[in-house]
Amino acid sequence: MSKKSELGFIMGNQRGLGLHLISICLFFIAATYTCCGDGNISVVCSEKERVALLKFKHSVRDDLEMLSSWVGNDCCRWGSIQCDTVTGNVESLYLRGDEGYLVGNEVNASLAELKHLKHLDLSGNDFQGSRIPKFIGSLKQLIYLNLSNVGFEGIIPHNIGNLSNLKLFDLSWNGGLVADDMAWTSGLSSLEHLVLSSVDLGRAQNMDMLFYMIPSLKELSLSDCGLSNADLGPSLNSSKILRNIKHLDLSNNYFQGPLPGFFQNMSSLTFLDLSSFNLSLTWNFANFLSTIPSLSELHLSDCGLDKTHLSSPHLNFSRLFNIHHLDLSRNSIEGAFPSVFTNMSSLRVLDLSGNMLNSWVPVMPNLIHLDLSGNDFKQIGDFGIWRQCHLKHLGASYNHFKIEMIESTENITECSQYALEWLHLSSCSNGTIPDPIARLANLRGIDLSSSSLTGQIPESLGRLKYLEVLDLSSNQLTGPIPTFLGNISELDLSFNQLNGSIPESFGNLAALTHLHLSSNRLTGPIPSSLGGLASLQTVWLYSNLLNGTIPASIGQLAKLRYLDFSNNSLEGVVSEAHFANFFMLKYLDTSSNTKLTFNVSRDWRPPFQLVFLRLKSCTIGTEFPHWIRSQRKLNVLDLSKAQITGPLPTWLRKMPIIPCLDLSHNKLSGPLTNLPNAATYGGYGFVSVLFLENNFFNESIPRSLCIRIDLEYLDLSKNRLTGKIPKCLENMKRLYTMILSSNQLSGVIPSSVALNSLHRLNLNDNDFIGELPRELENLRVLSMLDLGDNRLSGNIPEWVGKKLTYLVVLRLHKNNFTGRIPESLCKSSNLQILDLAHNNLEGTIPICLRKLKAMVSNSGSGHIDYSLDYDVNVDQVMKGVDLEYTKTWYMVYNMDLSSNKLVGEIPVELTALSKLVGLNLSNNHLTGYIPDNIGNMMNLFSLDLSRNELIGMIPPSMTALTFLSHLNLSHNNLSGRIPTGRQLQTLIDPSIYEGNKDLCGPPLCNNCPNWDNPITTGKKKYKAAEESYANIICGFATGFCGIIGVLLFKKQWRRNLFMFAEETMDTIYVAVVVRVRKMKILRKRNHIEPMECT
Repeated sequence: MSKKSELGFIMGNQRGLGLHLISICLFFIAATYTCCGDGNISVVCSEKERVALLKFKHSVRDDLEMLSSWVGNDCCRWGSIQCDTVTGNVESLYLRGDEGYLVGNEVNASLAELKHLKHLDLSGNDFQGSRIPKFIGSLKQLIYLNLSNVGFEGIIPHNIGNLSNLKLFDLSWNGGLVADDMAWTSGLSSLEHLVLSSVDLGRAQNMDMLFYMIPSLKELSLSDCGLSNADLGPSLNSSKILRNIKHLDLSNNYFQGPLPGFFQNMSSLTFLDLSSFNLSLTWNFANFLSTIPSLSELHLSDCGLDKTHLSSPHLNFSRLFNIHHLDLSRNSIEGAFPSVFTNMSSLRVLDLSGNMLNSWVPVMPNLIHLDLSGNDFKQIGDFGIWRQCHLKHLGASYNHFKIEMIESTENITECSQYALEWLHLSSCSNGTIPDPIARLANLRGIDLSSSSLTGQIPESLGRLKYLEVLDLSSNQLTGPIPTFLGNISELDLSFNQLNGSIPESFGNLAALTHLHLSSNRLTGPIPSSLGGLASLQTVWLYSNLLNGTIPASIGQLAKLRYLDFSNNSLEGVVSEAHFANFFMLKYLDTSSNTKLTFNVSRDWRPPFQLVFLRLKSCTIGTEFPHWIRSQRKLNVLDLSKAQITGPLPTWLRKMPIIPCLDLSHNKLSGPLTNLPNAATYGGYGFVSVLFLENNFFNESIPRSLCIRIDLEYLDLSKNRLTGKIPKCLENMKRLYTMILSSNQLSGVIPSSVALNSLHRLNLNDNDFIGELPRELENLRVLSMLDLGDNRLSGNIPEWVGKKLTYLVVLRLHKNNFTGRIPESLCKSSNLQILDLAHNNLEGTIPICLRKLKAMVSNSGSGHIDYSLDYDVNVDQVMKGVDLEYTKTWYMVYNMDLSSNKLVGEIPVELTALSKLVGLNLSNNHLTGYIPDNIGNMMNLFSLDLSRNELIGMIPPSMTALTFLSHLNLSHNNLSGRIPTGRQLQTLIDPSIYEGNKDLCGPPLCNNCPNWDNPITTGKKKYKAAEESYANIICGFATGFCGIIGVLLFKKQWRRNLFMFAEETMDTIYVAVVVRVRKMKILRKRNHIEPMECT
């Protein structure tokens, strides 16, 4: 455990410490007889047990090499194993996963061969939801069995009750474990410590046997077990129940109402935890604690207590003269500090965190540990740091002080010396770090992180000779790093604005184990003196302005596990000498140092086995690094942007699967068949990704890729892959993102891509044909669907809007879709990018698009996930050009319906989509007017309505579009004066308005008539024309119908009309014939010749 973790541990929960000490002591006592080559050892372990242990070793993944010593013929000399000094039988197996942990699909049954095992500790490892192995019940010599926090699920096997010699049994924090019957506990006749926290006991039969059938029991922990009052009801025989119990934990269950009466018989009880028991509803709480005079530690966190419960009518804590440790955190105690605690002379530890206290804290001379974090204190003076002479631990985080950490000189002198050793003030202070803090000369740990502190780090902090842990991270501190004394072991100054160089004096901090200086503005080289810090385990220097070369002396840090120099300006050559003694290195990140070059021989075999390796944007040679072949435990490998060329090496195929593999943005070519393919285990705490985009990979997607059922992110975009999408991709049930865009994939989109887990599906820029598969409607959490630039056809299905309700991006750009825009799209309330451009869509623009709430101001921003810092490309036409949005795509609100066959008017309702930054309706057959209130779309910076049949004036409100930087209204039938002023004044390109012959005014050359009000005049002309046409039509209809009506009823009138018409036609005919005849005769007489042009 690191010192920083120790600081948090001391200030927090200590209830598991006893079990750890028991485990360590048992193992230590046993190990004194068999430790590391003891000359008295004359026996070796049996071959049968040695083979069994090796089988177990080979069944787990051991990234941090916990089992690295398990070599050779004598397993009694292996680490974590203790044998009987006479028989050589394995008696103890201590494999607690503290700093590292083992990963396996199950506990290998080979351990059943260890028949003489007395001590088994597998806690803290990961057995991935497997069952408790039944062979455990056959290890009848077991005295100590710890299976806590190993990922077990299922029902507890009853044969564990056969372990009659067992003294300690811990199954805690296996969230999937269930007990169906507790009768098996009656067989554990020697049991003293039973820990079942987080095991589901809510449906277990025979719960009463747990309380009175194990008379030897001293500790019982049933926290978070789903218990209720019924499990502690009258059926329990209070006269027999747990008379010898000393430690009882019933916290975080579902108890309410009166407290059970059996507590009065627990005369030995010293520890009691009833946290989350709603004691505000408990009528017998006043007399409850007086029945347990032996109590020394009491936890009543989150019990609904307030100040009234601390008053004498309810409970007089001052009568609890044995209480040393009292936890009343997360209750509703408010206002002044309760005076009742000042009378509890025995009190050593008091936890009042998470309440609402806000006033002066009195001096309690015997108190050594006080936690007041998460209250409402407004100034640090309320804690009386300068008056608490005997206090050793003070927690006051999360109080949000309004004033600076400054004390008056009067208060500073109240104590001749201060006992304070640990000070927590994270997430509360502002201002500067006060110099007087150095008067707390015994300080060993200081946490002032995340407190908005400004100014420089006082030199006085560096003079605290006992200081071991200093955390000033996540503030706004400036200036240089001061000199510190050599006793400091953990130094965290990350995420500030510190400048200057890293002091060479750091080489004097011989005890330093963890150094965190990342995310500052540090310059200069990495000091070579760091190479002399033999205890150093962690070095975080990423995201600074460091330059120069990496000193070769760094390679002498034999205990170093974590090294991160990424995001600096380091340069020079990194050779094998830099890694000479990195025997324990697990994490290496030098990414984003573009001038850094790795130069190691092809045959180099590193002394380490890395779990995490990032060399992004470094120069590592054109060939895939051959030395990586030896790294068999990699969970993360990032070689992106490293200028690697050629095909993947064949040896890579035999590597274990690397859960997080990024080879993107290189010049890799050939097929994907050589990706790591050997068996491995999953579940290492890293997101499973495969990023191969921006390379030259070709051929088809191999079926071997389908074994990556662990994948969450898959990106094969911008390669030269061909063929169809393999059906076996349907096995990737955890896939979150699938990006196959910009390849040469073909065929229909298979139903296998319809994975229910998908949030992002990008198949754009390929050669897919056919209709959208119906199975896509099952992607209920899909937020991005990009199928643009293919040859898909058919109607846009109604289910796209009805079923895919979380869609944020829908891009069907440049396909062959037909039919109307479905109105179901209006139900996509999270949609912020709608791109249906370049299809064959018909009909009108749906008015209901106004219901796209994410495109309306102050209505939310859709369902967007930012869980992975990864560039997701979205192509959009904006400002008339194709743009590719990556990290900023979620800020784009765009609607593109251009290049279709849409008709009708632009719905005025579209102007309600005020969050849109881009609107493109160009190249359609839209008619009517540009909506007058288009100026309401205040965020528009790209508007294209060109190549339609729009008429009328350009609305003056368009001048209100202050962000507008691209406008195209060309090739319509617009008329009148072009509005001027504000943003339109900057758009001076005449091509914006070309093809509108009746437009006038700047930036066009033709001037406008002297109209008083162009828009009003235009409207009046239109209205007058409408009235004129209406009068003509009505007059014609009236006259025509009147004449026809008379003729229908008057037969004589009809006859006379027809006779008149016939006579008139005859007269005209005769006149025409006579006239023509005369002209012919006249022409013949005069014989007129044609005239020639001169």
